Amino acid sequence: MHSIDTLIIGAGALGLACAARLAEPRRDTLILEAEGLIGSHASSRNSEVIHAGLYYPPGSLKAELCLEGRERLYAWCAQHGVAHRRIGKLLVAVQQDEITRLDALAANAEACGVHDLQDIDQARLGELEPALHGVRALLSPSTGIIDSHAYLQSLLALAERRGAQLVLHSRVERLQRDREAWIASGHSAGEAFSLRAQRVINAGGLFAQRLAARTEGLQAPLLHLCQGRYFGYAGRSPFSHLIYPMPEANTAGLGIHATLDLAGQLRFGPDVHWLDTLDYRVDESLRAPFAAAIARYFPALDAARLQPGYAGVRAKLSGPGEPAADFLIQTPADHRLPGLVNLFGIESPGLTASLAIAERVARAL
Repeated sequence: MHSIDTLIIGAGALGLACAARLAEPRRDTLILEAEGLIGSHASSRNSEVIHAGLYYPPGSLKAELCLEGRERLYAWCAQHGVAHRRIGKLLVAVQQDEITRLDALAANAEACGVHDLQDIDQARLGELEPALHGVRALLSPSTGIIDSHAYLQSLLALAERRGAQLVLHSRVERLQRDREAWIASGHSAGEAFSLRAQRVINAGGLFAQRLAARTEGLQAPLLHLCQGRYFGYAGRSPFSHLIYPMPEANTAGLGIHATLDLAGQLRFGPDVHWLDTLDYRVDESLRAPFAAAIARYFPALDAARLQPGYAGVRAKLSGPGEPAADFLIQTPADHRLPGLVNLFGIESPGLTASLAIAERVARAL
């Protein structure tokens, strides 16, 4: 049976960040990905936003790793030539009764260590974004956008330069402890395989719990699938910043916000739609509810220019009506299984936090 030092399961942002951090020439590192492309799920189906770290409970992993990851990610992009831009985000109180929530958000951000928010009054808001309706806003200059595909490729390139190997179409279906190592078994390009690894990182994203349920000695947390759908906006964008309304009360999302890609193309989303099974469809019938939500802060919206875009699915540890759950980085100290780290519930801001998460994983192993 082939033996390696480190097995990384999943070639999304988390798995590739771990590979880039852990790979070294004297240690065999193998990345196994079930799909035919890297980043086929959450890592390529998101807003491509570098988050500043405003919304999360102070002291939570999301708050800490978002701030650390944000700075690591900006530095990484500069060092490795990954296209990105600190475009800035406006958090908007559309009506007077939302100002209290805007102030609470500012206080939360300050408690999380975000100290650069700027208070924007209505007159200044009109100067910054003439098409935007709002009575007050906060400007987050640390928020940015990134070419997520280029980022994934840069992580893989560094990991491979350090000796890591990526194998696609390879699904790990079971993990068993064998004395001082782990036996990983599954199928690669239709052929059964087994290999021995000293260290295993389960970075399977939406499929991490499935593998955890088939890992000897491990209890898998419950997975909740939450779909977020996006609509594109044809033609020139009226905005030069990212636009976020106040987070929706009692939902898992931040509201249908406006984001830009690096080419200046505008898109709206995501919404919140709970699923029983994985589904990436975006139905034309969503145009009307999207238009109604967007028109609150963009009154000149031309609904005919809204076009169904794409959908992502969040791997959440909390369900409908429950408080948002934190990231779960399950280390040997947590489950008493040497050499195994599981990454559960790494939804937003997972892309922003990916390099910081990889650092935590490295310390745990």
